[in-house]
Amino acid sequence: MLRPAHLLALAVSLCAASAATAATVATAVDFAREVQPIFAENCLHCHGPDAADRKAGLRLDTREGALKGGKSGVAAIVEKKPADSELIARILSTEEEEMMPPPKEKKTLTAAQRDTLTRWIAEGAPYAAHWAFTAPVKAPLPLSPPLPASPSLPLHAPHPVDAFITAKLPAAGLTASAPADPATLCRRLFLDLTGLPPSPADVATFATTAAMKGLAPAVEALVTQLLASERYGEKWARVWLDAARYADSNGFEKDLPREQWAWRDWVIHALNRDQPYDQFLIEQIAGDLLPQPTQDQIVATGFLRNGMINEEGAIIPEQFRIEAVVDRLDCVGKATLGLTLQCAQCHTHKFDPITHDDYFGIFAFLNNTYEAQSWVYTAEQQQQIAKLQSDLRAVDDRLKKAEPKWSEKFAAWENQVRADRATTTWSPLVATEMGSTSGLNHPVQLADHSIVTEGQPSTKGDIFIIATPDLTGATGLRLEALCYNDMPFGGPGRSLYGTWALSELEVTAQLPDSATWEKVALKNASADFAEPARTLEREWDAVFDKEQRRTLGPVAFLIDGSNDTAWRSDRGPGRRNTDSVAVVQFAEPLAFPAGTKLKFLLRYHHSGDEKSRHNCMLGRCRLALTTAPDPRAAPVDYAALLALDTAAEQRTPRQSAALFTAWRASDPALEKFVTEADALWKKYPAAATSVLHLAERSTADTRATRLLDRGAWDKPLHAVAPHVPSALHPLPAAAPTNRLTLARWIADRRSPLTARVAVNRVWQSIFGTGLVETPEDFGTRTPVPPDQDLLDWLAVDFMENGWSQKHLVRTLVSSRTYQQSSRATLAQLERDPRNQFLARGPRFRAEAEVVRDVALSIAGLLSPTLGGPSIFPPIPENVLAYNYSKVTYWDVPTGPDRYRRSLYVFRKRSMPDPMLSAFDAPNGDFSCVRRIRSNTPLAALTGLNETIMVEAAQAFALRLWREGGATDADRATHAYRLATARPPRPAERDAVVQLVANSRARLRQGELKAGDIAFSALTRPMELPADATPIDLAAWTIAARVVLNLDETLTKN
Repeated sequence: MLRPAHLLALAVSLCAASAATAATVATAVDFAREVQPIFAENCLHCHGPDAADRKAGLRLDTREGALKGGKSGVAAIVEKKPADSELIARILSTEEEEMMPPPKEKKTLTAAQRDTLTRWIAEGAPYAAHWAFTAPVKAPLPLSPPLPASPSLPLHAPHPVDAFITAKLPAAGLTASAPADPATLCRRLFLDLTGLPPSPADVATFATTAAMKGLAPAVEALVTQLLASERYGEKWARVWLDAARYADSNGFEKDLPREQWAWRDWVIHALNRDQPYDQFLIEQIAGDLLPQPTQDQIVATGFLRNGMINEEGAIIPEQFRIEAVVDRLDCVGKATLGLTLQCAQCHTHKFDPITHDDYFGIFAFLNNTYEAQSWVYTAEQQQQIAKLQSDLRAVDDRLKKAEPKWSEKFAAWENQVRADRATTTWSPLVATEMGSTSGLNHPVQLADHSIVTEGQPSTKGDIFIIATPDLTGATGLRLEALCYNDMPFGGPGRSLYGTWALSELEVTAQLPDSATWEKVALKNASADFAEPARTLEREWDAVFDKEQRRTLGPVAFLIDGSNDTAWRSDRGPGRRNTDSVAVVQFAEPLAFPAGTKLKFLLRYHHSGDEKSRHNCMLGRCRLALTTAPDPRAAPVDYAALLALDTAAEQRTPRQSAALFTAWRASDPALEKFVTEADALWKKYPAAATSVLHLAERSTADTRATRLLDRGAWDKPLHAVAPHVPSALHPLPAAAPTNRLTLARWIADRRSPLTARVAVNRVWQSIFGTGLVETPEDFGTRTPVPPDQDLLDWLAVDFMENGWSQKHLVRTLVSSRTYQQSSRATLAQLERDPRNQFLARGPRFRAEAEVVRDVALSIAGLLSPTLGGPSIFPPIPENVLAYNYSKVTYWDVPTGPDRYRRSLYVFRKRSMPDPMLSAFDAPNGDFSCVRRIRSNTPLAALTGLNETIMVEAAQAFALRLWREGGATDADRATHAYRLATARPPRPAERDAVVQLVANSRARLRQGELKAGDIAFSALTRPMELPADATPIDLAAWTIAARVVLNLDETLTKN
């Protein structure tokens, strides 16, 4: 309610507002540009979408809420009557209990903001949807002032970027700059499109074309050339890898290495072939759900598995599984939608129309997944596999031809096997307690009574299961090793192959009221499959088995009382990830009293030394008891027996194949075909790498999503169905609620955000700052960008041109706005110090990777190899020693791979590369869509002294001596052409020549040691140039370090 003091203040304010309005041209208040930012910054934290934390019941983010008012019943806004509006009274009040925002918020509206709100209410308080939540529209190009005359740039139809940018320059008191000189522009294009500098020959060709045909044709020709280069994909992949939080290690305490580079290479190739961005997103979010997905489409879904994995022993696996889904949602929000979705994890978003339920609605799409791992084969290997599968089908076809009545025989066999199974009833054990002696492994029993072992895999140890079953007359124990898609390659094991080796199975009993456990004798182990007895392969060598006593062999090893023997069911590449079973008999039928506990111990002693990577644990198993006499495992592949539980018409191709193979093996008359098939399987290629990815859970194993109270993993509330925020476009009608639908919703042309976010990311990479300065947040706290019309025009054009990033890049770099000189006049610096109006060309330090790659390229060291495993850069020993787990795999190359592009440098999250981190590269813990750009002494010292930079300087010096000319002046000129794309000014050339002369003098006097400066063990040439001495090369190495670290070398201009 308005009070007298408020009315007086309001009267004064209204008079002032009227006077101000009369003194200026009357302009309607723009809600999106003027009012919304005031509300977002000062009001919506308490009076926004979050009902649970809304103060006084007042909502200001909707017109309905503002007109209705809060709990007091007083309208916050009265249309066209600011004098009657409580909102105005509160923002004008000087009383602490009444004023808004409250003093404790330490926010105060300016006089201009108060005036804006007053005028807005006087105009009727019209609301408008947030600009980013309405679909972009391709507005007509504005009329713009003519650009500076240039004989090399004839005027044609206005370029869309130039039309929008130059139209706003006069009001800012600015004019567009002249084009950059050809050398500068050539280098700018090379760095922006490929991340590498041009050669002097490249610059000369560009300059000649510009002189003869004009700058526009020269730019067009060079851009076409660079977009076709493989280096384009390498440069632009880094931008997406930041957003996707790519790294080569798992993070957290142990931070063990992972193999995920196949996904990184997929990104490079996708960008090089200019895959449409909508498909680029769909394949990464749900490639596995596309019809008949290819290997590439499955690799693409590695995008969502790039997050960290906690392998600490004492964790609760479900907690960190939930955190992984949260991380994926955060990544999707930032990278594709430009939304801070994580702000709705614990409560309804304070500013954006994303409710707590909406958050978990999107969460549900990503929650119903397995965390899978699959092999990645080369193109040649895929051809081998396709031929092998064709040859296997040919074997079956020949069998069917040789056995005309095969189908009848197969059906009869199937019925017989089913009947044999029915003679033995198995009762699954229900665990009352599970764990591991080490406490590092965490068995969990699922609804089907199978037991999944989570937590850190152990290289040596055990898991135990305690149950209190009905033991009367129990004669045998069945151990099933079951595939599970959360295991590597589907398991059943947790090793780097998805295999397992069980050293010993022990059973003990604890009678009621007894504290001791008595061993239960076992006998007559049988299994569906066992490997021949042999010594364990050397790749599993371990310090606790220096004598190499450990062996593998028949299932009898499972109960022989020795930790040095093990049963393993590995059928070899292509067939090893399948179900298996073992049955052991009790020496005597059990006759324990009711209430007796049985403990089942699975012991593992056949792993290698390295944790996680070289474990041999069984990932999923199931234990059951029977009272049948003489229980034994049927001599039939267990996957086939399990397939019998599925009706024939519902079986997967894999289940059908398992049954046919098992039948074929059961008939001695078909041995010839079995032998042929086995011989083919032995040719199955071994993949060089694998990829972590997501896989949709089966219908029978669907995971429900529940809203988590305050986002806490252990506080589930009501169930939430997959859905999207109502403020955005709807899901496709009648679409299944899976990840593919979510992916298509994100990539839908109706999306108001997706294309804008993509365009903004490319603009930011090229111009240094996005058209929206907060690329991770297009929400209501983000003001309407000054160039929204340009952003929207580009977003629509992007979609109209097949979501082509190369088209978008070409559009931007072909503009005269991009091609302007970056030299700033004093007037420009005064009026626009940050170049927000783009009256001059972009100028900023190159990204960390480009800094390193430029140095290697200039030095002539850069390796051109595309893709492949990441390489380990040289790291100081004290940094390596600081890791929690000993780093035994850091094998730094000494050959050409040492100088591969920075994209391929191994990224260890807990140990960021000193060179790259000094120049602001993120470590991959979280999605990063905007790098900071710092300027620190550490970066300068790194550029001068980091190992690779020093080696680059040494190689650069040798290159200058060999190809730079006969004099130091010639070499100085060549150094500048290589590093900056231009010849030096006389003063610059003379400074370099003088530095070389002074250094020679110091070297000759013995102040410096030539050999230590000019060479390292890796950079020493087989033979020195005939006219060079170590002193010459050392002197030039000193100069080369300076040139490599020039501001102009490290900067895009």
